[in-house]
Amino acid sequence: MKHFLASDAPMQAKETGTSVGTFTRTGMALLSLLHVLLALSFLAVAALATTEAHARDGTNAANRTEDGCGGHDLLDAMRRNDPAKLAAIDAAAEKVANGDHRLWKITTPKAKQPSWLFGTMHVADPRVLDLPDAAKDALEKADTIVIETTGVLDPVKAQADILAHPDLTMFTDGSTLAAHMSASDLALVKKRLQEEGLSYALVAKMKPWILAGMIARPACEEKRTDAGEDFLDKQIAEDAKAKGKAVKGLETLDEQLRAMADLPMKFHIRGLVEALQLGALMNDVTVTMTDLYLDGRISAILPMMEAIGPDAGADEDAGYAEFRKRIVTDRNAVMAERARPMIDAGGAFIAVGALHLPGREGLVARLRKAGYTVRPLAR
Repeated sequence: MKHFLASDAPMQAKETGTSVGTFTRTGMALLSLLHVLLALSFLAVAALATTEAHARDGTNAANRTEDGCGGHDLLDAMRRNDPAKLAAIDAAAEKVANGDHRLWKITTPKAKQPSWLFGTMHVADPRVLDLPDAAKDALEKADTIVIETTGVLDPVKAQADILAHPDLTMFTDGSTLAAHMSASDLALVKKRLQEEGLSYALVAKMKPWILAGMIARPACEEKRTDAGEDFLDKQIAEDAKAKGKAVKGLETLDEQLRAMADLPMKFHIRGLVEALQLGALMNDVTVTMTDLYLDGRISAILPMMEAIGPDAGADEDAGYAEFRKRIVTDRNAVMAERARPMIDAGGAFIAVGALHLPGREGLVARLRKAGYTVRPLAR
């Protein structure tokens, strides 16, 4: 596995983007980005936690450091400076099955109406919220809208679910974040919290992946959340509710939280610290991922991240494999099984994180293996 960000070398700007030559090993930051931006809808949970912490700390968005929402497509820099590496990304993406479309049509003899599978990005970027015409048409035709979890639609219930299982999001053994990380890493966390207008004392017992969702998100997404804008999955569900359509979930909020909590603490600590070390580069990576997503090039996202740094060690490869299994593959199996009755009933629009669609273990392949006809509709 390869990684990005030069933590031991200065960042260098080159023309309109960041020089890909400056990236080096920070593998867990990749995973933090994936579960913040694509893999989980726990962004809503993080937003709730952020709101509560700010309220208790007497601060608000106006008091916090405001970074610009700028960023540059890293592939543009690669296109100018290293076309061979860009060609390698394209070649790797071509090998991934079912990775070049966001919208798929599902048919079965059991149902009078077709259903649809749509890959989302859990962000509030206006470009992402502006769905392809084919997706808009499918949403209008659908009777039932299905998202990863309906827990994101009710903040009060979400908070109750979190409080009912405090061990999933908080240290309940009497320890704090300080007991699990080095003094230098803790100093970095405290510095970032101060920039956010947050007191460390208020969040010291939060699990590191919750903190990552709070303080390591791109500045532009932070601003959109502060402005009350919904991320794509939530917008789809809320629009459906307003039209009187049924809205269902494939997972519970508790299951999503547990999937993250199941990963080793060492993994989460490294993810938090290295995501914070990304700094302004987070915007560049977000822009690049978003551009690939909007082009329907889902299968190019991981090869892109792998290509912009040198190889990492076996420990990081093992951490990545565990992340993929618990957060993507295991959940794919659950989602596919729970989606089947809705598909058999017909007229379901199923919207889940885009990384759940491609590959041999992805939802498209799993549904085909279960006997459904699944064909691409729109990038």
